[in-house]
Amino acid sequence: MHQPSATEQAASILLARRLNAQKGEVLAAHCRPTDNQSAFAIQQAVTQLWCEQCKDSVGAWKCLQPIEGNWVVAPIFTSTIDTIAPVSLWPDNNVARIEPELAFYFAHALPVRAEPYLPAEIDAAIGRTHMALELIYNRYVPTAPIHHFDKLADGLVNQGLYVGPQVDAELAKQASNIDITLSYADQTQPYSAKHPNVIPRAPLYWLVEFLRQQGIGIEAGQAAITGSYAGVFDAPIACDMTIKYAGLGEMHVHFKAKTQ
Repeated sequence: MHQPSATEQAASILLARRLNAQKGEVLAAHCRPTDNQSAFAIQQAVTQLWCEQCKDSVGAWKCLQPIEGNWVVAPIFTSTIDTIAPVSLWPDNNVARIEPELAFYFAHALPVRAEPYLPAEIDAAIGRTHMALELIYNRYVPTAPIHHFDKLADGLVNQGLYVGPQVDAELAKQASNIDITLSYADQTQPYSAKHPNVIPRAPLYWLVEFLRQQGIGIEAGQAAITGSYAGVFDAPIACDMTIKYAGLGEMHVHFKAKTQ
């Protein structure tokens, strides 16, 4: 009988939480990740299990340039990507937790090869750019003493992605700062927002090279989001909202709670 490895045990626990929107404590010491490599190995094992069980695939990636040596990368599954409202998600404390982003879509594949891809090659592979909202859900209990590797193993609190309207690619490429406005009912909340890596495409260059080193290629049709412009927003459930990116466009969205 096959004895599950520590990585497989961790992945099985995290998959169950993801499937059912459960929250739990940090993993037991024998299978808890302790560095980037062990956390990413668990994340990839979760990905394999999810795709096999749900008949799904990786439709996008979230990424950011490493923070103090910590990797910021996670898959977003195709079945969790929405383009039409209403958008179903797991609420957290009765609100939708979202991050305003830009989504870069690859029109051409960047398969694994021996030599790194040049930034110009990556730019040439991008076919279009969209406004987007990363959908957030923390699958650890609020009191859990989590560190970065716990979150990395569990997909960096991602539960999905809402992709809004297409925007001008050249303007988006240079959009280091964006004034963002969230409006709903009689409330308007402005945010003076800045991309965490200044250059919105900078994390893409890191992502493609990182994945190449792991033996993973970019597939045509996949997207990548490269970091929130304003951290996490708490947005209402069952409410029509407008989110404006000054100079780029606006999107209209309505969230509804998943029930199971």
